[in-house]
Amino acid sequence: MRCDVLAVGTELLLGQIIDSNSAWLGEQLAARGIDSLLQVKVGDNTARIAAEIERLLRSADALIICGGLGPTHDDVTREAIAAVMGVELRVDDEVADRILEMFASRGRRMPQNNLRQAQVPVGAQIIAQRRGTAPGLICPVEVDGVSKVVFAVPGVPHELHEMCERAVFPALAERSGDPAVIVSRVLRTWGESESGLSERLAGVIADLDEVGNPTLAFLASGWEGLKVRLTAKGADTEAAMGLLEEYEERIRFELGDLVFGVDDETMESVVLDLCRRSGFTLGAAESVTGGLLSGRLTAVPGASDVFVGSVVSYATEAKRSVLSVESDLVVSEHAAAEMAEGARRVLNSDLAVALTGVAGPDEQDGMPVGTLCVAVSGPDGLETVVRTLRMPGQREPMRQMSVITALDIVRRRLESIGD
Repeated sequence: MRCDVLAVGTELLLGQIIDSNSAWLGEQLAARGIDSLLQVKVGDNTARIAAEIERLLRSADALIICGGLGPTHDDVTREAIAAVMGVELRVDDEVADRILEMFASRGRRMPQNNLRQAQVPVGAQIIAQRRGTAPGLICPVEVDGVSKVVFAVPGVPHELHEMCERAVFPALAERSGDPAVIVSRVLRTWGESESGLSERLAGVIADLDEVGNPTLAFLASGWEGLKVRLTAKGADTEAAMGLLEEYEERIRFELGDLVFGVDDETMESVVLDLCRRSGFTLGAAESVTGGLLSGRLTAVPGASDVFVGSVVSYATEAKRSVLSVESDLVVSEHAAAEMAEGARRVLNSDLAVALTGVAGPDEQDGMPVGTLCVAVSGPDGLETVVRTLRMPGQREPMRQMSVITALDIVRRRLESIGD
C-alpha cells in the first residue's frame, strides 16, 4: 500500500506557515507500514489541485489531502476532488445541521459561507468532525481503470490528527491487506563530520545495501547533532525491531562514544541525566554564547533538580567582578578555567562549564573568529578539563555549535568520572 500526501494552501508556498502536517503524516504512515513516497504542496487553485490529485494517483494507491476544506472562497479542495471524480457537489443536510448547532451552542451568528463546508462530492463518505466545523471526506476515485481513494482532512493540526487516527489510518490498514510495521531508531552523534561517519560505517553501509532492509540515512541537524537513522520493515514490531537491534549494535561498535543519545534524547537531556546518576549539580558561566547553553538546559522538563543556574559574563568587567577572572586574555584556556571555577564557587554547584570565545565579526585577544575555549570544573579534587576548538566562522552557527560542543565535553567528563 502506497499513500502519498498533498498539502493545500498558498500560505505554505509563501512560507507563511510551516507544513508540519506532512511531516506528521509521513511519520504516522511509516509507523503503520504504509509507504509514502511523495509529499507535494500546491496553492489554492482548483485546476492545479485537481491536476496534482490525478498525477499522484497514477502511482499511489491512496492520497491524503490536508487543507482547503474551510468556509472561504479560496478553500477549493472539495471542488478539485469533485472535478477529478467527475461528479457534482451537494449539500449534506446532516453536516449543515451540525455546523448550525455548533454556532448556536456558542451563542454566535453563523456566517452563511460556513455552509460551504457542508458541500460534499456525490459518492463521497463523510468523516464526522469532532473538533471544528469542516468534515473530512473519503472519496473513491478511478484512475486508468484502477480503484483509488482520496482522503481529505482539515489543515488545522489537532483536527487532522484526530480525524486521521479515528478514520483515515484504519481505512488504509483495511485496504492494504498486507499488514507490515516500519520502525526507526535514531542514534545521535557529535564529534565527527557526516563524511567521517560514512567512512567509519562503510562496511555496515555495504552490508545494508546488499540486504536492502534495514536502510540507513544521515541527518545533519545543526546543534541537535548529526543523526544516524536506521529504518526497518517487518511483519510485526518484534520482527522489525530484531532487524534494527542487530545493525544498531554494529553501528555503536564502529562509532563508540561519538553516540551520545538515541531517538528523542538531546545532548542537554543526556547531560542532565548523567548528573542525576552521579549525584552532581551543574552550573555554567557563559560569555560567547550569552545564555544559549542555559536556555537549552532549562528547556528540559525537570532540569531544576540538577541545573542550579548560570552567570552570563559577557563583558570583561563582569568576568572579573563576578567570577574573579584574573587572566589578561579573556579568550583563553586560562580564562575559561577561571570562569568555570568562579561559577562553581558563586553558584555552589558540584560542576560548572564555562565558554568564552570569538563569535565575530572581528578577532579578539589575537584569536580568530570561531575560536572557542571550554572548561569543566569540579567536583573537588578532580582536575579542570580545558579545550580550545574551532567552530564555524559565522556568528550564529558558531554560538550554536559552541553549545552542543561544550555540553559534549561535560558529557564525556561525567562518563569518565562514572568509569
